[in-house]
Amino acid sequence: MALSAVALCSRALLKLGAEPISSFEDGTAESMAASLLYGSTRDAVLSAYPWTFATAQKGLARLVGKPVADFQYAYQLPPDFLRILSAGEGGRSRGIDYQIIENRLHTDAPAVTATYIFRPYESMFPAYFDQLMILRLAAELCLPLTESTSRAESMLNLAEKEFRKTKSIDAQQDTPQSIEGFNLIEGRY
Repeated sequence: MALSAVALCSRALLKLGAEPISSFEDGTAESMAASLLYGSTRDAVLSAYPWTFATAQKGLARLVGKPVADFQYAYQLPPDFLRILSAGEGGRSRGIDYQIIENRLHTDAPAVTATYIFRPYESMFPAYFDQLMILRLAAELCLPLTESTSRAESMLNLAEKEFRKTKSIDAQQDTPQSIEGFNLIEGRY
């Protein structure tokens, strides 16, 4: 069952012993705190690891204006972009030198395919990620709602343990990457 942003926040509030919310506009302290903290918490958790369900590849649109220095071309990043993982050209998604400047990708490549972390809809979150979000939201909401630093630290420790477990589960959704172009390995043959 896919959870909405409000459902994720409600479950986090329940973990704190607070009242769940039915919307971000309930007018309660819980709904106001959840509304203010949800988006940044979601984006931080999504950006912290290359989650398989939040990774995309896309050819980027080259911008007309040239970068001021260092590179020949600038490319528009997608609107759902959170973090770049790699960039490449010629049917490859990695291998070129680039830099993100002013929310644009700068490079010398005349065409770019980017692999990046995007902001998926909550309905795309797998169940193992929902649990991480609930614990991380509980940790973020704890101090503003309970004013207990020890309880907030405890919730953050639980969220960190869940993060490690969730990363392990997500890593099993993909073939492990091999090391390519590494001089020491090539020298053995």
